[in-house]
Amino acid sequence: MHKSSPFVLSVVLASLAALAPFAIDTYLPAFPTLETALQGSPLELQQSLTFYLLPYALMTLWHGAISDSIGRITTIKWGLGVFVLASIGCAFAPNIETLWFFRVLQGLSGGAGNVVARAMVRDLFEGPQAQRVMATVQMLFGIAPAVAPIIGGLLLGIHWQAIFIFLALYAAVSLWAAMRYLPETMPKEKRLPLSAKQVMKDYRIIFGDKEFNYVVFALGANFAGFFIYVLASPVFLVKQLGLSEHQFGYMFIPTVCGMVLGSYLAKRAAGRYSRQLVVKAAFAWMAAIVILNLLVCFMLPAHPKYNILPIALFNIGMALAMPVLSLAALDRHPKIRGTAASGQAFIQMFLSTVSAGLIVPLVWYAPSGLALAMAGYLVFAWLSIRKSKLWAGK
Repeated sequence: MHKSSPFVLSVVLASLAALAPFAIDTYLPAFPTLETALQGSPLELQQSLTFYLLPYALMTLWHGAISDSIGRITTIKWGLGVFVLASIGCAFAPNIETLWFFRVLQGLSGGAGNVVARAMVRDLFEGPQAQRVMATVQMLFGIAPAVAPIIGGLLLGIHWQAIFIFLALYAAVSLWAAMRYLPETMPKEKRLPLSAKQVMKDYRIIFGDKEFNYVVFALGANFAGFFIYVLASPVFLVKQLGLSEHQFGYMFIPTVCGMVLGSYLAKRAAGRYSRQLVVKAAFAWMAAIVILNLLVCFMLPAHPKYNILPIALFNIGMALAMPVLSLAALDRHPKIRGTAASGQAFIQMFLSTVSAGLIVPLVWYAPSGLALAMAGYLVFAWLSIRKSKLWAGK
């Protein structure tokens, strides 16, 4: 069915999925520099995150349906092509308002790769192999928010504009790789007509499915439990833990290691253990780490070693559960898998947008506030998944 090896396909799909979090996090270390360069306030720069996240979340609802209609590869071409131009626009923005405009364009286009990549994993692979490939894709999707600020800190040494040029180049290379190595997995005879009425009808089916909702909200909440630390990193790392803007790696390298280990375990578990057992083990692990994190934050003074290790350990459980939850959601609606992938990505990004706009500013007063938010997200995820057939082993 496809000439490229599963490994090459996994890497290309993962690079597409990673573009969206790269666009969120690579410029975080440049916030103080951008305030001066673009004459914006800290709040106006924080809003540049919202100007990306909100259009991203809304457009995510359409990328999958568009790919079900015009094909997966054509959707990737349009999405990444616009993203390259928007990134160049960000690099040469003379003021904060121009940056906002091009961040909106990045948000509208940046989700195409992530959504289509998820749908293509399930188009191309079956059973345990699908779980292993999804583990690779989810691992790189999860690693991207951790690696991005490190790259951003290094590029800041050249110039803040280098960060957005890097994003344009990354998108261009990912687009080339997709066109070179990925097959079209939505043949013309299977394509569905694109109409707002049909899309709304499909979403009523998807979000009217309780099992789908249980699984995607659990997946999204687990990710948000980690992602609040990424969004709060300029305050958490610099103001609370006393690190410099070039020391973001102190948090992000351990969290990447946790993600890689969890994804490796997910690959090893595929086909050996039941999905129910993998998910329950992941939640038991995350619960233990959340309790450890709360104890550390309330009983010990703030210190990079104490406060960063629990985040890395939490990511092991999150990455272990991710591929199983993602595939369980996609398998609910095989005929409209692109739309199901959109729905899944939307919920994940919606929870991240809520975190960025509402929750993080409320809880970043101290490490203990962030630990309580992580605990709250895990409880929400557990309450969601425990009602599912997946949890019951059906």
